[in-house]
Amino acid sequence: MRAKVLGAGVAGLCVAAELVARGCEVTVFDPAPRPGPHGCSWWAGGMLAPFCEGETAEEPVVRLGREAVDWWQRQGVRVERHGTIVLTLGRDRRELDRFARRVEGHAALDAAGLAALEPDLGGRFDRALHVAAEAHLDPRVALLHLRDRLEREGVAFVEGPGPAGGPTFDCRGLAARDSLPDLRGVKGEMAVLRSPDIRLARPVRLLHPRFPLYVVPRADGHFMLGATQIESDDRRRSVRSVLELLSAAYALHPAFGEAELVEIGVDARPAFPDNLPRLRRRGETIHVNGLFRHGFLLAPALARMAVEAACDHTTPELMDEDHD
Repeated sequence: MRAKVLGAGVAGLCVAAELVARGCEVTVFDPAPRPGPHGCSWWAGGMLAPFCEGETAEEPVVRLGREAVDWWQRQGVRVERHGTIVLTLGRDRRELDRFARRVEGHAALDAAGLAALEPDLGGRFDRALHVAAEAHLDPRVALLHLRDRLEREGVAFVEGPGPAGGPTFDCRGLAARDSLPDLRGVKGEMAVLRSPDIRLARPVRLLHPRFPLYVVPRADGHFMLGATQIESDDRRRSVRSVLELLSAAYALHPAFGEAELVEIGVDARPAFPDNLPRLRRRGETIHVNGLFRHGFLLAPALARMAVEAACDHTTPELMDEDHD
């Protein structure tokens, strides 16, 4: 089969990888020549954390998200499989109890247990949760690796919107609102800090009733802080959101107060009204969209199901047929 993929973000690249695995001839169309700051995927946290997402997400997110860790490793992407730490400040202890009731797969830690896993957090918190089966990756490294690998395997990348007709996988994110009118933007802001004074081996989620924070370690002492969730597709950076991120990071560890502020980013994530992704088939086109804040977590499963629908003529989970 010859197939077109529209969009070279995480969804489009995952679909292209699944098509190549089926022996298909693939052309990917995207307005930009390479992954970069123009794309929503560039600003992702890279947490492969289906269990933690189960605090607020629907059951399919947890179940389908479990495919992600092994899928990314099969693509040759470096995945750090050290789990997730979940914490609260002392005044918010009830938040940790509430989280524990809603999320499976975790183990309770006391102060000594936390210090054994993350020495730089030792002495700062007396309770935590460790979700051992979770992992994380660097989204930018993953995007560039997958893009380069697909090109080596014969996938053609073309700058432009792509011609009409033929088997097509539309993975354009918010740009697909010309075909998916119920798609909305959810704004997310993030910051990247660099600090040589703190080391973390795994993502840390700091629960807070007003501005929850996650901190994801990256290479060379860099940390990604994220992310706000605002019902808007406005891509302007806001002082308030950045202050909340930095204040929460400082509460996690004072060393972040002396960190270098490397980058502030913002983009709008595509989501449907129920925040679940969708496959929508219209003629020869299958739309893969609505990944919300679960791009790297759910794109592998959505890509697998979309390619199964095209190649095996199935109607997989989360697919709407001929949606108007």
